[in-house]
Amino acid sequence: MATEFHHRLRVRFAECDPQGIVFNSRYLEYFDIAITELWRETIGPYQEATERLGIDLVVAEARIRYLAPLRFDEEFDLVVSLARLGTTGITTAIAIERVDGVRVAEGEIRHVVVRFGGIEKAAIPAELRAALEPYAT
Repeated sequence: MATEFHHRLRVRFAECDPQGIVFNSRYLEYFDIAITELWRETIGPYQEATERLGIDLVVAEARIRYLAPLRFDEEFDLVVSLARLGTTGITTAIAIERVDGVRVAEGEIRHVVVRFGGIEKAAIPAELRAALEPYAT
């Protein structure tokens, strides 16, 4: 069974619509934070790691399913695992759960690994693969 990575946040006022509910596009921002913090935990700060490894990531696909509202000032957890760790691609599964355990959204982001400074696909470096494997399902 894969290890799940957890990162806690609180909804800020600017993230909400006039009804005080998190605006739908903000969930992709939360997904991005989840991935950034997973990298920080496993391989170091994103920018430093990608430069050191000679790779970068580009988003190829994003999917979100909204299940319940998330409101201003609520705390929530980003729950992250890797649905797929391929040769040149990484699919990250992310759930957003309020601290009361209610799942408010879930989805995936699929990244393609490319050569740093370019757009050519690149293999996932061994160092990155080893760092992320504990989170792969």
